[in-house]
Amino acid sequence: MSSKFVWGVVGLLVLLAAGAAVVVLQRSPTGPVEPAWDRQACAHCRMHLSEPPFAAQLRTAEGEVLYFDDPGCLFLWEAQQSRPPAAVYFRHLREPRWLAEAETGFLRVDYSPMGWGLGAVDRREPGTISPEEARQAVLSGPGKAAHPPGERTHEPAAH
Repeated sequence: MSSKFVWGVVGLLVLLAAGAAVVVLQRSPTGPVEPAWDRQACAHCRMHLSEPPFAAQLRTAEGEVLYFDDPGCLFLWEAQQSRPPAAVYFRHLREPRWLAEAETGFLRVDYSPMGWGLGAVDRREPGTISPEEARQAVLSGPGKAAHPPGERTHEPAAH
């Protein structure tokens, strides 16, 4: 075998390995992705995500991660789409962690950033409603407005 042929094969293998590494590194991560708090905008209402206990996120079928400042914003955005998301996560109301939609129940709360009054907790917690019940409550809500009427009954949560 000639040395040119050997070096050609080695070069081809190096290029293939580099290409495979790029593909692996560019793959979307699985699971929830922490947003840039106070800088990331809600995909529905464009307000900044400044109150972690009410945040939500979804991953599209294409791998794009979209963030929402209130569960109601996620439900409204989702209702306008023709394709279902690959994954949906809600930030726990009282703990600094994310819940997959299947693990999530919602409590009705006096305050949420956009006034929908939903806080995500573990679905086994007493008094919760399912994500589907929460979705239907938002979609049949007052005028389906981005900012439904409601009073602030407590100050926003600190992060």
